[in-house]
Amino acid sequence: MTTRREFVATTAALLLPWQAPKKLPLGFSTLGCPTWPWLRILDFAAEHRFAAVELRGILTNMDLTKVPELTAEHIGDAKRQLRTHGLAVSCLGASANMHDMDPVKHAAQLDEARRFIDLADALGAPYVRVFGNEYVQGVPRDQMLAHIAGALRGLGDYARRKGVTVLIESHGAFTDSPALLEILQKADSPNVALLWDAHHTFVSGKEQPEDTVRQLGHYIRHTHLKDSVPAGNDRRYVLTGTGEVPVKRQIAALVKIGYRGFFSLEWEKRWHPEIEEPEVAFAQYASVAAGYLKDAGVG
Repeated sequence: MTTRREFVATTAALLLPWQAPKKLPLGFSTLGCPTWPWLRILDFAAEHRFAAVELRGILTNMDLTKVPELTAEHIGDAKRQLRTHGLAVSCLGASANMHDMDPVKHAAQLDEARRFIDLADALGAPYVRVFGNEYVQGVPRDQMLAHIAGALRGLGDYARRKGVTVLIESHGAFTDSPALLEILQKADSPNVALLWDAHHTFVSGKEQPEDTVRQLGHYIRHTHLKDSVPAGNDRRYVLTGTGEVPVKRQIAALVKIGYRGFFSLEWEKRWHPEIEEPEVAFAQYASVAAGYLKDAGVG
């Protein structure tokens, strides 16, 4: 039996191009809805006019290659469901870290990244995110950056054959533009670029968004946006526009350089269960970020 949500989503997908209302390039990460099954994610995204979802775990499974809906026998259904809901998959979030110096551990991380690249190819997703992620004690900085860049270059070579690009996220110890720029330049691959977690470069990297975009804008293919306030020695995530992170300026800086990717909310509900429920945070972001894009001249 067809539900109302399925009917609405199907009808929207069947509209002629000039009949379908234009969507803004907004998305959210499934990190923010760790209790939602696959179809609940798609239903909510379609109902609230999101254009994309970023996959970072489904229910209890963080390894997307083992999610039942995304296995080889079901991926055709998943792609059909995405089309029916009028949604793109903006990025697949792997947990792979490139910093390990131990050959066995490093090989395991690269294997995970390659499995995600294979899945991105099958699903039609353009990007796979990986991490830097740390400076290993006792390893000189130049050697560390070269090690990470070399791993990214190898993954980029593999991804090129699949039509996928590997993104290093501004995360962990690598939240400053100089280090990220050096890694990307050393990787020197058309299939290696940057996922700009704009919260981290502002809060941890102490950079203003315009400065980050000036230095790294050429490499930015995808975004993670979120807001926060100080909470003792840490930060507490808050609804978009209610904290100290200049999300509006981050969006405007990207629009100014002609960024063509999605503006994706990374609401870290999986790691911080005390923050607002996804129904609240996602819907509020859709409204607020739409206003930011309009003010920046989009839509």
